Parts: sequence; structure tokens; C-alpha cells
Amino acid sequence: MSNPGDLNDTPIQSKAQLVTLLADGAKPQASWRIGTEHEKFGFVLPDDQSGRVAYSPPAYTPDGIESLLHSFRGDGSAWESIEDHGKLIGLKGRGVHKGESVSLEPAGQFELSGRPTADLHETRAEMEAHFADLRAPAQSLGLGFAPLGFQPLWSRDAMPIMPKSRYAIMRRYMPKVGTLGLDMMTRTCTVQVNLDFGSEEDMARKMRVSLALQPLATALFANSPFYEGKPNGLLSNRAHVWTDTDNARSGMPACCFEDGFGFEHYVDWVLDVPMYFVMRDGEIRDVAGASFRDWLAGKAQPALAGLTPTMGDFEDHLTTAFPDVRLKQFLEMRGADAGSPAMMLAQSALWVGLLYDPATLLAAEALVREQDWDSYRALRAAVPGKGLDATFPGGLRALAKRVIALAEQGLRARKLGEENYLAPLQAIADGAKTQAEHWLDRYHGDWQGDVRFIFNEAAI
Repeated sequence: MSNPGDLNDTPIQSKAQLVTLLADGAKPQASWRIGTEHEKFGFVLPDDQSGRVAYSPPAYTPDGIESLLHSFRGDGSAWESIEDHGKLIGLKGRGVHKGESVSLEPAGQFELSGRPTADLHETRAEMEAHFADLRAPAQSLGLGFAPLGFQPLWSRDAMPIMPKSRYAIMRRYMPKVGTLGLDMMTRTCTVQVNLDFGSEEDMARKMRVSLALQPLATALFANSPFYEGKPNGLLSNRAHVWTDTDNARSGMPACCFEDGFGFEHYVDWVLDVPMYFVMRDGEIRDVAGASFRDWLAGKAQPALAGLTPTMGDFEDHLTTAFPDVRLKQFLEMRGADAGSPAMMLAQSALWVGLLYDPATLLAAEALVREQDWDSYRALRAAVPGKGLDATFPGGLRALAKRVIALAEQGLRARKLGEENYLAPLQAIADGAKTQAEHWLDRYHGDWQGDVRFIFNEAAI
């Protein structure tokens, strides 16, 4: 979302401007970069059922997210404050952290949006540095952080709420369009990698391959088998939540699989995604449910009366579409649960390997075209519960082996020594347990049915 003062106030004269906005993201291959974003849940040390971490804490927590942000920021030389109505709600990196930002998800999930890195070694170093930078101030406040796909213990009503205006709008609107949107906001964490494209054709090829294979990624990275303290038969509660959050703005948009798919097709889909908000005079205005397409056409909508749509409005609107792969001026892979540092790095390695070597991308495209698109849509519905045991022609684990082998081929072609980051995925494809299955073994074994042990064991 645009920060106050950053909004591009250029009026939108035609849809062509919106298409150009996306097309302008194209870069030569030498300029392709890797941007990794990851979220984690806060908890109180030692963890117990009262261990939620509020923004400004009540008596049951030693200190909260607001204090942590202040401590993390330090003297301001490395981090610039981002505020919402006087509340510190994020940080923008300076100096060695330029290009990074720290933000809060609705229930205080702590997110790093990494800078664009040249290779996976830089991604690993950035991730390690972030965890080290977070660990010291968090522990001094009696807090810990664990990257898990779904909050394993606390109910939705027990989750804290962060003071961000955008989230207040979403909380009001979400129950109108799905049953699980509030769970998505408050009880999920993900890891995603953002990758570049070289042209419209390259974007379309990468979109189709990555969108078709997101359900496989969901199965490989499943890390959320608990619901309010107990197993509930799912391996990825996070992925299940996305099946009924707001289907008008999420999932696998059919337009991406159509012949001739390109920037204009995606713009048309986004224009039909209902709006959440617009920013004016530094304030977020609630326009939830309004139509951006009708706004462009000049049709009367009370919430938008007197307002002219700008490019900044459309840029903000792009962030409110939640498909499994999101197109902005780059592509965001959004199908994986947050997990261990090694697994989160493997998420970036998987997609870099598949998408950044042209020959490997062509091979991956041929692989996914062996099945029709409906097979991948059906797989998306099956993997939250069945993981790699979900039904798929030839077997999903066999598909995993083929896809991971292609990713390794693509990384080797880069000649940067990055292929070892795929090791956790290769082990899973060969029969090792997923993270979710590991936690279930711990729950039924040494934990003796007490899920609270997961916080310390998963902590970064």
C-alpha cells in the first residue's frame, strides 16, 4: 500500500496506462533479482495459553509489538518509521538495510520484505541477519517468534489486532465475502518469493508454470497441522483458509490459463476485483465493495463521489488482489506456509531454479502442459488435507521429483552454487516427512498432546 505522500496522483485516462504500468516491470535477464518476504508469529517466553503478543500489551504480556518496533528501529540510523495515525506500524530500511522493510500483518505477524538480491546466497545472508537483529530485542522484551503457517493454539477471537487503518476496513468487509477471511488475516503466516520477468511472453510463461505448480508447493511446504491446540486433519490450515477467504480476489484466475494471456488480461481481472479503500489527504477511505471498472467508466458510486481515479489508486488496488501468484511489476509466489529458515530459503530456490533459466522454464512449461489446467485447480482443493498424498495423475510425489530436478537444473545453469538450497525439498520428495508431519509426530510423541511445545521448537 502507498504511504502518505508517496501516492502517484496521475489521473487514469485509459486502461492502456494500467497495462503499461505492468509492462514497465520487464527487465533484461542480467537485472533479474530475488525478493523474499517471510512472516512469523510472536509469542511470550515461556509460552503458555496467555502468551499472545498485543500491540500495546495488557497485563498478561511483558511487552508488545509497539515496543519491539521501537527497539528494533534503534536510533533511526538504519530504519525509518512508518506510522498510521501516530502509531508505529512498520519500518523502512536505510543504509545497509536499504530496500528492506518491516511490516505488521493484522494480528502482529512480523514480516520482513527483503531487498532485491542478486543470488540465493545474499538471500540467506539477509534472512540470517534479520533473525539475529530481531532475536536480541525480542528476547529482551520476553518475546519469541516462530514461522508457522497457521496459529496452532489461539482462537480467532483471542488474536490481537494491530492499529492499521487498512486492516479495519478488511475486518468489516471480509465476513461478507467468505467464512475464513478473518482467519487469513489473523492466524496465517506465509513465505513468498518475488521474481522478475523479461517481457510479456516471459511473464505469461512464468505465470502459467508457477500458478499451476502452487498446489505442489503448498504440499511440499505444508507447516500448519494444528487448529486451536489440536490436529484437525489438515496439513496446511493456511491453504485451507484461502479456499473460502474471498474467492473474487484469490485462487487461480482462469484468465491466466487462457490463450494469449498477457498484461491486459490481468488488468481486466483486477478491475473486476472489488475495491477495499482509496487514500486521500493521508487518510484511508473505506470504499469496500466498490467497482474500480465502474469508477473508470464514470459510473456513480456513492463511496467514490467526487474522486478521480489515479495511478496510485490502481497500484494500491493491485495489492488487494490475492491470487496464488500475483502480478505487479514482478511476480509473487504465494502458495507456501512459513517454515524453518532452511525451508523458506528452499522456497526461493525452487522458483528461481524453475523460472530464471530460460531452457528450464521451457521444460517446466512442457511438464505442466501434460495435464489440463482443471487438474491443478482440483489439486489446489485437495492438498491442504492430503498434502503429497493428494490424487494427481502419476502421483504427486512423482511430480515433485520431476519439478525439483528441473529446479536443480535451473540453479546449476546459473553457476552460482545455489543448488544445495533445494536439499530439504529433495529429501521430502524422496519420502522424508514434511514440516507438518514432523510436528504431528512430535505432538503424538514427546509432547504428549501439548501443542505449546511447538513455539520454542519452531522459534527462529
